[in-house]
Amino acid sequence: MRYELHYWPSIQGRGEFVRLALEDAGARYVDVARKGKGMAAVEKLLSGNKAFAPPFLKAGRLVIAQTANILLYLGPRLGLAPKSEAQRLRLHGQQLTIADWLAEVHDTHHPIAASLYYEDQKAESRRRAGIFRAERLPKFMAYFERAAEEKFSYVHLSLFQMIEGLRHAFPRRMARLEKKYPGLVRLHDRVARRPRLAAYLSSERRIPFNQHGVFRRYPELDEGR
Repeated sequence: MRYELHYWPSIQGRGEFVRLALEDAGARYVDVARKGKGMAAVEKLLSGNKAFAPPFLKAGRLVIAQTANILLYLGPRLGLAPKSEAQRLRLHGQQLTIADWLAEVHDTHHPIAASLYYEDQKAESRRRAGIFRAERLPKFMAYFERAAEEKFSYVHLSLFQMIEGLRHAFPRRMARLEKKYPGLVRLHDRVARRPRLAAYLSSERRIPFNQHGVFRRYPELDEGR
């Protein structure tokens, strides 16, 4: 199977969770929007109501939307999920929780509306980020600390991405918090050493974090505890 990933060409965003699975498995795929006039293909499927928004994956005649849904489909096909339906559904629940976590990261810098600039909601962002750092971030990390030692799956690739992104967006908070969750740190380091993934991470295919994606670095949002 040759897969087609449809996502924005200049950010990691939610599409990166799918890229990591495809890269780690050595799957044949094309990142459509990063090839020539690829955004036209993405927009065509969006205008045809095939998906609400990227990312979505084309696999033969299938068009699969939503990151967690894509990974639910890819997991067993890429050797990144168990055969048991009950275990696959458990992984899916964990991935949906990661989606909730990622949405909360986004809302630290856009708590009022995605259509507004960060500068239009800075006061609200500081308040929201403070609650995220103090309450929500430790809660998510405590939950996934217990999952870090489970059998390797696409969820572990996604947890690697969460740690990478949080280190970029909240370096001061993460430096203090990671000491309490060594399992997640060990998981991050193991994933980074996986041969195919290490090659991807050091290649030009890996889009750097920037101020247009989900994980954005605003020093004023990383103050306090």
